[in-house]
Amino acid sequence: MNNYSTEHPAIGEPIKFSGGMTLRKWGELSEKPVALMGVAINSLGKSQSNRIKQHLKALGVQDRYMRFGYQASDEQIDVYVEHLDFDSDDIYGIFNIDMELIAMAHLALPKKGSASDQAEFGVSVSGYCRGRGYGGRLFERASIHAVNNDIKTIYIHALSENAPMLKIAKKHGAILHREGSETEAYVKLGKSTIDTQLVELMSEQYAKTNYDIKNQMKKFWDFIKDVQEIRNGVKVARHKSSS
Repeated sequence: MNNYSTEHPAIGEPIKFSGGMTLRKWGELSEKPVALMGVAINSLGKSQSNRIKQHLKALGVQDRYMRFGYQASDEQIDVYVEHLDFDSDDIYGIFNIDMELIAMAHLALPKKGSASDQAEFGVSVSGYCRGRGYGGRLFERASIHAVNNDIKTIYIHALSENAPMLKIAKKHGAILHREGSETEAYVKLGKSTIDTQLVELMSEQYAKTNYDIKNQMKKFWDFIKDVQEIRNGVKVARHKSSS
């Protein structure tokens, strides 16, 4: 697997990324573009709202606190998801083989007509999937989209005790501003090129194909399971009738 090797446009410090392409800096590829493969990251639409709610509600108390900055209740999560702007913002997710949403990210983009060139990023990962680098991969995926939409900075607002989130930000060269219990992180981005656009296109296609395969596999195994349950039920009925 290749690594990203970039220079932060403001700091000049080398930044390393996991993934399948090499960048001199955000938006400028130094090798042939390869999609962010290995982990399929799907763009989520409004039709996935229930899965997003299920994922967020499955987070523990502490994880909800880290994600939202407060201990969000199920009702508050419902309100959050129902107010997601799927037309303006970008929501990304990672599914497991059972088609359960195990990680998701929200990239809040400036509203149309806004003079802002800054987007805000938030991420959550199911507890049993920690340590697999999903948060970082989601950030990289969101960053490519931000670059291609002329976003200059990704902003992350996190609790100062949220070590995983701050680790992702620092790994990608963020400038951190800490104020008591909260920390603001700013990651500077480069310019869009034909290569970054191609990378995003390939990533989308790879994720869609992966999703379709997983979905078909789940339907197949669910069918096999149903058939097996029917067969077991018939066996039980025959046993009772013969006894």
